[in-house]
Amino acid sequence: MADNQNTILQVENLHTHFFTESGVIRALRGVDFSVERGKVLGIVGESGCGKSVTAQCIMNMLPGNGRAVEGKISYYPRESIGSQTEKVDITGLPPRGKAMRAIRGNEIAMIFQEPMTSLDPVYTVGSQLMEAITLHQNVTKQQGKEIAVDALAKVNLPEPARIFDAYPHQLSGGQRQRVMIAIALSCNPTLLIADEPTTALDVTTQAQILDLMRALQEETHMSIIFITHDLGVVAEMCDDVAVMYLGKVVEQTTVDAAFHSPQHPYTRALLRSIPRLTDENQTRLDVIKGRVPDPSVVPPGCAFHPRCPEVIPGLCDVHTPEVIKLGGGQEVRCLLYDDKLMAQSPTRTALAESR
Repeated sequence: MADNQNTILQVENLHTHFFTESGVIRALRGVDFSVERGKVLGIVGESGCGKSVTAQCIMNMLPGNGRAVEGKISYYPRESIGSQTEKVDITGLPPRGKAMRAIRGNEIAMIFQEPMTSLDPVYTVGSQLMEAITLHQNVTKQQGKEIAVDALAKVNLPEPARIFDAYPHQLSGGQRQRVMIAIALSCNPTLLIADEPTTALDVTTQAQILDLMRALQEETHMSIIFITHDLGVVAEMCDDVAVMYLGKVVEQTTVDAAFHSPQHPYTRALLRSIPRLTDENQTRLDVIKGRVPDPSVVPPGCAFHPRCPEVIPGLCDVHTPEVIKLGGGQEVRCLLYDDKLMAQSPTRTALAESR
């Protein structure tokens, strides 16, 4: 059982399926991770690994054909600190029920990937901010406006009173993303989910948004789940890292360990694909061969084995790896660390022996 003095969110064995005309898509196949209070967890992986679906499950806002068929998401709200029993099972709440609506946008907020499609073009910025504030806080219209303008000022928008009356199309991409952050933070959430919030922005604006989010996190002591495929962003923003591949977390560790002693072959492959300013030879970047498989047709054994440079035939393509704890808070799903199976494998490699 999670210690809710330190843990704000616990995801356990989460399986999520999408039921389509062409069959069942198993988007999540046993996701496990936890988020500590006041910490930033980065969830990384290629497109199609299940990062955004995980966020949708936490917010309990899956599309109509999606359903969490197994597992549990436990949220420890503000009031539960000091109590080992009081928690909220998000997977057990009706998505449109009163209890979930009281959590969504209030205690758990989300910044979506594309601000132009997240903001309603026919309503002003102020009216969209006011909607979140008046829904979750017992304030008058004037008090709500003051809170909204203050939220716009906190995200460093110039002339917040003018921005309050502006429409989304009158703002730049960076300004719209700051508005999305202001909406998310307007009710002082304890957990913020940021789903690739800087993808559509230029590098200068991206750096400003990241600096702003880090400063606000340090000021409010909220927890953040930062979803990205950019490991450079992870190094700058995060305390811990969960690496996802085809609907599972294959490695969870601290950000320092992820960069200096990565254990899973997929994590190592992601790191090798990062350009480095210190590289003197102008060589091509390493690439991970192949692509993420279709989640409706998952390979047998370890899902990464068709692309893994350290694959052991007869082992990785047969056995499904379980979570192995390596010490220091580092967890990995890889058969290279399963001593029992490795000892039985006739094709055990020198690389595995010297890990």
